[in-house]
Amino acid sequence: MKVLIASSEIVPFAKTGGLADVTGSLPKALRKIGVETDVILPLYRKVDRERFPLTQSGPPVRVLLGHREETGVVMETEEGDGGRAYLVRNDRYFDREFYYGTKDGDYVDNCERFAFFCRSIMEWIGRSGRHYDIIHCNDWQTALVPAYVKTIYSREAAFRSTGTVFTVHNLGYQGLFWNHDLPLTGLGWELFTPKGVEFYGKLNVLKAGLVFSDILTTVSDTYSREIQTAEYGHGLEGVLYERRADLYGILNGVDYEDWNPETDSLIAARYSREDLSGKKACR
Repeated sequence: MKVLIASSEIVPFAKTGGLADVTGSLPKALRKIGVETDVILPLYRKVDRERFPLTQSGPPVRVLLGHREETGVVMETEEGDGGRAYLVRNDRYFDREFYYGTKDGDYVDNCERFAFFCRSIMEWIGRSGRHYDIIHCNDWQTALVPAYVKTIYSREAAFRSTGTVFTVHNLGYQGLFWNHDLPLTGLGWELFTPKGVEFYGKLNVLKAGLVFSDILTTVSDTYSREIQTAEYGHGLEGVLYERRADLYGILNGVDYEDWNPETDSLIAARYSREDLSGKKACR
């Protein structure tokens, strides 16, 4: 089996929170049980190019955003355990000081930026002759990929047997944009309905993942039930309830190579299962 994990941030390349920890640790765990796993994310300014030398992976990708074409390049590098990481380069969108916005708010072109990222993934796979059995997408920034697999790219050979998994890490972040951004995604207006990607007159990008992905997962069994209620569903509880047969709660794991109190240099004192004497100093 061959899996591609797509995320807007992945340790050790880019991180703002727990999403990056999960998408960085999961590939390592999958590889240990024999699953061939690659990862893909945007090439941000903060990616350490000295630590991770980059080479170009295939020809440039061309993406239609409304009536305008944007070009990107997919770069690749090795991860420490033998896996491959791919990073989508477009300096207009990703060569910025921050990933999603400044202290004054989100970047106004975030819909365009991550629509480009998602379409680049599809174009790169389709034009390079690659095939993935599963594309695992995470949060709204990659939620368009399952929609593309089922719509725009459904007849392409590279995706005919590709399954999609979409993981909700935080339902509160939905990628809400005004409806006139829909053409940037390439999706048709026939999908701008309550059963599709429309949400109270706006475009809800995360909803694309919820509607079109084959399997939905979230970070715990408890959270999978909570988000089907009005209290925690952020307006999407009805969609999640309809997809409940395909929704699974999987508790996030811990990468003990990174989170190991025996070797951690950033805690007050080290300790182990055999010697807990240092644990008190860490409280």
